[in-house]
Formats: sequence, C-alpha cells, structure tokens
Amino acid sequence: MSKIKVFLDLIKFEHTIFALPFAYLGLFLAEGGLPRFHLFFWVTVAMIAIRTSAMCLNRLIDQAIDEQNPRTKNRVEAVKILKRSVIWTITIISIVISGFAASRLNFLCFALLPIPLFLIWIYPYLKRITWCSHLILGMILGIAPYGGWLASRPEWVWPPLLLTVAVICWVSGFDMFYALQDIEFDRTHRLKSFPVRFGVERTIGMVKILHGFTVFMLAWFGWILNLGFWYWMGWLAAAALIFREHRLVSRFGLSKINEAFFSMNAWVSVVIFLAMVLDLTF
Repeated sequence: MSKIKVFLDLIKFEHTIFALPFAYLGLFLAEGGLPRFHLFFWVTVAMIAIRTSAMCLNRLIDQAIDEQNPRTKNRVEAVKILKRSVIWTITIISIVISGFAASRLNFLCFALLPIPLFLIWIYPYLKRITWCSHLILGMILGIAPYGGWLASRPEWVWPPLLLTVAVICWVSGFDMFYALQDIEFDRTHRLKSFPVRFGVERTIGMVKILHGFTVFMLAWFGWILNLGFWYWMGWLAAAALIFREHRLVSRFGLSKINEAFFSMNAWVSVVIFLAMVLDLTF
C-alpha cells in the first residue's frame, strides 16, 4: 500500500484536476449538458491514462537532472523505491489503456492519439534544447477541451478551439512562473527555460500577457456561444483567481510560487467547468 502512495505522489495524481475539467468542458459543451455515461467514463479513463504515462516519462527521462536539483531529489528516491522497470511497465500499460479508451470513443479520437503521445514523449527533452518547452506543455493540456468535444462530435468546429488556446496560454504561463524556482539551477546546468533566457522581470511580464489572453479567450468563448449568468460568474471568479496568483508572486516573490501554482490554478479549471455545467443545466 505504501508503494501505491509513493507512486501517486510521484506522478502528482491529485493534479489531474488541472486537465480533467477542461476535457469535461469540451464534452459537456458538445453534448449540450450532461454527457452520455459511456462518453464521460472513457474520456476520464483516457485523460487519467495519458497523464499517468506523461508523468512517468517525465520522471524517468529527467532522473539524472532531478538527482542534482535539491527541489526534486525526492522524485529520485521515489523512482528508486518503485524501480525504473516497474515505472516503465506502468508507462506502457497507461499508453495502451489510453489507446483502448480512445478507440471506445470514436475512430477520430483513436487516429489522433499519436499527437499527444508524441508531445508527452518529447516534452522532457525540450529543456535541454529550447526555452519554448513551456508552450509544448501548454499544448499537451490544451488538447483536452478539443479532445472532449471530439469524443462526442467527431467534427472540426472552431468554438472549442478558443478553449484550447485559453488553456495553452494559461498552462504555459503558470509553468513559466513555476520555472522561476529553478532559474539558478538551470543556468548552472545549462538547461533552457523562458526565465533563463529572458530573466525574471520579462518572465513575469510574459506570464501577465499570456494570462490576460487566457481571460480574453474565455470571455470570447462565452460571448460567441451566448452563454448566460452562471458562466459569466465563473469567468469573473477565474479572472479573480488568476489576478490573485499574480498578486501573490508580485508581493511575496518565489516564496508564494507553490500557493500560486497549486491552490490558485487548481481552482481556475474547476470554477470554469462548474460555471459551464450550471449554465448548460439551468
């Protein structure tokens, strides 16, 4: 039982809350309310499986780097407790499960699966190559709302694309914030990130732009679909949470990064999702 706990902590299973609500958003939107159970079930399975494989790959590929970083040394201990062979096995099983879940949705979802698989595989290597890795992480999670839509309606339309762009900007921004913690370590070990390339002040400025664009895209999405009171209440709450995230970092610096990253960001996706559900239901 203790190894299960170590594994769940290693992949930060509780942070699935970042991605799931936006996948559900696309699904609920396409269904016009509460989705059919089998769609809800297989979207959930696919999202959890793909995220599990992504986190496992990240820990395996980054082990040598994590071992040298004081902030991430505990990840290496967890890998040693569980053993790399076991984590690789879980990775492959998770990929297979995500493929099976996608096939239970429709052919288009299954055919598009190589795209997120490719992105999650290359992402851990990107910090060695380019400071744009934050944008790739944004794309990985940004696929979620459109994937939720395609699970219900395998057709290309542009309203869920607004959600995808909003999520890409949102995730890329908070990952840049998070990377501020490792700026000195990354410089020393010749790793690349937006903070390393452009410095702290420009990073904070870029995150403000990205998150401002997130708020704008969510507003455009609500306006285009003529959403009602509940959605706009959720939009205001999400905007307030994002503003507070920036306020915390501005006032207290890196000491509040974890609160800004985990507490504020977890609630942004949940609030927008619940507001959308209320708007579609009432």
